[in-house]
Amino acid sequence: MRQQFIGLLYGWTAIFSLILFTSIILATILRFTSLNEPTLSWITLSIGLLVLFIGGFIAGMKGKEKGWFMGTFTGLGFTLFTFLVQYLGYQQAFSMEQSLHHAGYVLAALIGGVFGVNMLTSANK
Repeated sequence: MRQQFIGLLYGWTAIFSLILFTSIILATILRFTSLNEPTLSWITLSIGLLVLFIGGFIAGMKGKEKGWFMGTFTGLGFTLFTFLVQYLGYQQAFSMEQSLHHAGYVLAALIGGVFGVNMLTSANK
């Protein structure tokens, strides 16, 4: 159980680090180019899915078992954090579009967790 919790912490740390890094890059692109926010909507969704996959993958590798569990809770932790910031900080609940995006994020993290555990298992054989 302790190893799985440490795996979740590694996954969440990876997610928030990568999200912060890519946010800085995208903010710089928005500031210094003629692109606007609607133009980057598909790019941000793709980056989010990739980052959640990577976070789930890392959580699965560190947790070493139950990849679906590790990935799901990694994605749910990110979604809960995002919801709390938005709801408590801005007094707004998720829209339907945001809910669908976060369902995709949880699914991407779940798949990443399964791959992370299986990559670790196949590397040890």
